[in-house]
Amino acid sequence: MGRPREFNEVAALEAAVNCFWQHGYEATSMRDLTASMGLTAPSLYNAFGDKQALFARALERYLDCTTRDRLHRYETSLPPKRAIHQFFAEIIDHSINDRERKGCFLVNSALEVAPHQSELRAVIAEQFGEIEGFFKRCIRAAQADGSAPRGINANDAARLLLGVLLGIRVLARSTPSRSLLEGAVRPALALLDLPRKNKTR
Repeated sequence: MGRPREFNEVAALEAAVNCFWQHGYEATSMRDLTASMGLTAPSLYNAFGDKQALFARALERYLDCTTRDRLHRYETSLPPKRAIHQFFAEIIDHSINDRERKGCFLVNSALEVAPHQSELRAVIAEQFGEIEGFFKRCIRAAQADGSAPRGINANDAARLLLGVLLGIRVLARSTPSRSLLEGAVRPALALLDLPRKNKTR
């Protein structure tokens, strides 16, 4: 039987998240990681593998505590169209209150990951798919309950909302303005509003 690990794995992963988030994948060295995680290099490799494997674990930890938690919370507690609106409202609040302008770890990673890092690209693409799936399910549910127009294509609308989400996260890194971010989101959300019915005379 191997010796039990003498460190808190969750705390170590949180430290790795913060290190990668602050410096980016390429600029973060193993020395940076061992220092921030409080581990020796052999302990880090034994517990998490190489830098790429650790990054994937750190990204999964971040997603579990942020994006996935948010999607589940809204989808299970709010009416479908309201869930989408509230999702964007929270994202905008987080973006303008991000004093360090760290942005979203997931989006930052998508912008940085190189084409040859196929495993990391797969993790990122999978999460974007989860977000798109959330939008698609909410749109279809809203169409079913009559709060969103049936004429819009749920697949296309979900992809549009995903694109808007990524756009405002990038915009907020340089210009964390509520009016700018809400203005970018508003036209996309307007597609989910039921068209006004003409009054019959």
